[in-house]
Amino acid sequence: MTVSNNFSNSFSLTDEIVDIIRERILKGEYRIGEKIKENQIASELRVSRTPIREAFKQLENEGLIDYIPNRGCFAKGFTQQDIEDLYAVRKALEILAVEWAVSRITQSQLEKLQEQSDLMEFYTNRRDCKKVLEINSDFHSVIYNATGSRFMAQVLRSYKEYIEQTRKAIFDESDYLEEIFQEHRAVLEAIKAHDVEGAKEAMAKHLDGSKRRAEFIYNVK
Repeated sequence: MTVSNNFSNSFSLTDEIVDIIRERILKGEYRIGEKIKENQIASELRVSRTPIREAFKQLENEGLIDYIPNRGCFAKGFTQQDIEDLYAVRKALEILAVEWAVSRITQSQLEKLQEQSDLMEFYTNRRDCKKVLEINSDFHSVIYNATGSRFMAQVLRSYKEYIEQTRKAIFDESDYLEEIFQEHRAVLEAIKAHDVEGAKEAMAKHLDGSKRRAEFIYNVK
């Protein structure tokens, strides 16, 4: 994997390194139990070891690496239990979010949601995984904002990094694109119809599908 050392000014160097290592762990580029070598990363990214050590501490706090004294840091990756827990939390919260969104969504937010659905259909037909991934994230963000609850939006975004990494792995598989689009369209149609139960059911089906696809991609069954 080629990584540019032109780090942006909007994040600290440590944050950028955390993002790189986190993505590798969650995508399975580091196998569970594999040692993550400090000197190798320092050489690859052309940085000193200090921000890498800080990044390791942050990733340990996130539960993504294990630090073993006198041995080093080892990737934990995604286990079956991690997938179960992540999607159980996500399903509970996003079903509540869509329930609130049905009654609170504004006309402009509804139009934005329709726009995202139309774009998703367009790029699904073009088999453009990267664009569908971006639109998928935006679609869910509109629903989060439509809840009218800053607290709900904050909670949902608190685990966004983990969801985004599972999405990236899933969206690398173009065979899933049509299925994913149809799930999102069902959510949209229920919201447009102000059908609370239908929206909750459609969101539950979508998240069950997401969990199934993640389990397959990560081969944790």
